[in-house]
Amino acid sequence: MFRQLRTALRTGIATEPVAAAGEIERVGARLASEVARLFGRSLAIRQVDAGSCNGCELEITGLTGPHYDLERFGLRFVASPRHADCLLVTGPVTRNMAEALRRTWQATPDPKFVVAVGDCGRDGGLFRGSYAVVGGVADVVPVDAVIPGCPPSPAALLAGLLEAIGRPRR
Repeated sequence: MFRQLRTALRTGIATEPVAAAGEIERVGARLASEVARLFGRSLAIRQVDAGSCNGCELEITGLTGPHYDLERFGLRFVASPRHADCLLVTGPVTRNMAEALRRTWQATPDPKFVVAVGDCGRDGGLFRGSYAVVGGVADVVPVDAVIPGCPPSPAALLAGLLEAIGRPRR
């Protein structure tokens, strides 16, 4: 036990530096004002895993933690596409998930928008060309915005959602 304690004290803190809180607050405040202006209430997001490695899901889950606290900016995750305004789709779309993604998109009421998350969501990423993958999200449903990265950080996700909200709808 003392050996582990000595090692921990000698090593120190070994985590990533925290992003500037001012930047997150600035993007979050803009996001909150856009959501209130366009929706008059909070933005309901349905997250869909279309076959990802779960890297993007880890970062999306980070948005709900105390550091980013997504709900203070007027965004919340919902369990049903029937309650959603936005579909946040991660991963390359596998053959097994293509029909489920189409049905989820159809079940989401209009006006809706779709955000493809990560390099895999954009074009299939590392898995592009695999026998088990249809392709990116845009190969299955219409996409309004893409948040690049492998995986994108929570701050990049907030900035991407802000950009997606500001774009005109189909």
